[in-house]
Amino acid sequence: MARLHEYQGKAILAANGFEIPRGRAASTTDEAVAAAKELGGEVVIKIQAWTTGRAGIGGVAFAKKPEDVRDHAARMLAMKVGQFPVEAVLVEEKIDIEREFFLSFAIDDAARAPVIIFAVGGGSGIEERAATTRRIPCDVNRGPVDSAVNEAVASCGLSPAHATQLADSIQKLFAAARNVEARSLEINPLVLTKNGEFVAADCRCTIDDYAVGRHPELGIEIAREFDHPPTPLERIAYAVEQNDHRGTFYFAQLATVAAKDSKGLVGFHGAGGGGSMMSMDAIVNAGFTIANFTDTSGNPSASKVYRAARIILAQPTLVGYFGSGSGVASQEQYWSAYGLAKAFWELDLDIPAVIRLGGNTEDRAVDILHRMSGLLRAPVEGYRKTDAPAVIAARFAELVAAVGETKWKPRAPRLPKFIKDPSVRSFPVKGGRVWIDTAQWPQIRAAVEGHSSGLIVDREGAPSPSLPSEEFAAKDSELLACDVECRLAGVEGFYLELDIPGLDELIGGIR
Repeated sequence: MARLHEYQGKAILAANGFEIPRGRAASTTDEAVAAAKELGGEVVIKIQAWTTGRAGIGGVAFAKKPEDVRDHAARMLAMKVGQFPVEAVLVEEKIDIEREFFLSFAIDDAARAPVIIFAVGGGSGIEERAATTRRIPCDVNRGPVDSAVNEAVASCGLSPAHATQLADSIQKLFAAARNVEARSLEINPLVLTKNGEFVAADCRCTIDDYAVGRHPELGIEIAREFDHPPTPLERIAYAVEQNDHRGTFYFAQLATVAAKDSKGLVGFHGAGGGGSMMSMDAIVNAGFTIANFTDTSGNPSASKVYRAARIILAQPTLVGYFGSGSGVASQEQYWSAYGLAKAFWELDLDIPAVIRLGGNTEDRAVDILHRMSGLLRAPVEGYRKTDAPAVIAARFAELVAAVGETKWKPRAPRLPKFIKDPSVRSFPVKGGRVWIDTAQWPQIRAAVEGHSSGLIVDREGAPSPSLPSEEFAAKDSELLACDVECRLAGVEGFYLELDIPGLDELIGGIR
C-alpha cells in the first residue's frame, strides 16, 4: 500500500468537507519560518515521516516565536527516522482542544468489506484501548450503517448540534476514502475545538497499490509500501520495473549504515518471496546488515537482472553481494546468471559475490558465474538449490573475511574504447544499443554469429541484424548473452550498452 504524508492526507480530507488546521508543509527552515509568520500566533511543527509516536522521538514541538520555529525546523530536518532523513515538516496553527475522538476507515479483509473504527478519546495508545472502540460496518456503495453510526454518536454525550456534526464526519470519512480508493484513512485525533468545530488534527492514509494509476492527482511516485519516502535509487529502480514487464523487479533500501557489531552492509538479491525471506534470515544470522531487498522473479529478462545488479551496486560501502532465492523457481536461471555476469564485469567487481540460482538450468547458470569469476578481482561463487541458504551464508562470511577491509565504491560501468571509433556500427535494442567494431569484424564474425544465435550476421562484409528492427530490438537478453560469451571467450569488438536513466548521474559516474 502506498503511503501519504499527514499534509497530503489532510488535503484529501479538506477536499471532502473536513475542517483542517491552517498550515503547510516546509522542506527548509526558511519555508517553515515563512509559514509560521503567515499563520501568526502559536504553531505546532511536526516531522512528516511514516511512523507513529513522533512526539516521543522529538518530532513534534510548539513555538510562539519565528526564531523558535527555525530552531525546531532545523533540528527536525536534520533528523533520521530509521536510517532515512526527514524531508519535510508541517507547520500548523495550534488548536484549542475541548475533546478528542479516534476515527478510522479500513478494509476488513476477513469480512471483505469496509469498516469504520470509532472511539471516544484519541492520541497515542489507541491500540491498547480496543475494548472501548466501536466497529461501524459499511456497505460498499451506501457507506456506514446509519443505526451503528447513531449508536456510536449517542454514546459520546454530545449536544444535538455536535452529535449531528460527528455523525456527518463519519459519513464524510467514508466518502473521502472511497473517492481516493484508500486502504486506510485514519484521523487521530478528530478534535472538537473550544469554538465548537470538529477539526481533523492528524491524518494517516494509505492508497491501494492498484489504484495509484487512477489517481495521478495524489502525486504518488511509487505504488508500493515503504517505511520512508522513496529514495533516489528507489525511484530509478521503479522506473526500470515500469519500463520492462518481463518478470518482477522489486527494490527497496533498508539500511545505509551497518548495525553496531555487524560484519558490514550486504547487497541482497533474491528471487521469490518466501525463499528470499529465508535467505535474508541466513545472511543476518551470519552477522551482516542487509542494505536492500531486491527480488527478480517471474522469469525476468537478463537485461532486467543486469539493471537490478547495477542498482544494488550503486549503494556505497557494501562488503559483498549475496544472491539467493527460492531454489525452485520455474524460470531459466541462466538468463539471470548472464545479467549478473555482465554487471559484475562492467563494474569491475572487487567484493565477493555468492549467488544461489536454484531451479531450471541451474548447472548452466553456475557455470556462467564460475567462468566470469576468472575475469574479476574478487571471487564469485555460484550455488544450486541443494545448497542451503545457511551454508552459503557461512561461505559468504568466509569470503568477506578473506578480502579484509575492502568496501564497495559505486562507479560507472567501463566501456570498450572501440565504441567511440567513427567506423563502429550500432543497432538500437530495447533500452540500449549494440556496438560492433567493424575493424575487427572479420576476426570476430564467427564468434558473434554463433553466440548471438544468428541475430547478427554478415552482409556484404559487415555486421547486420538478421531480423526487422522492431523484432531485433526485443532481443536484448539474447544479445546480452552474446556480450558475456564473447567477453568470456576473449573476443573484443562486441558490446551491448543498456541504459538505466539517472543512475550514472546519481553515483557521479562519467560515461
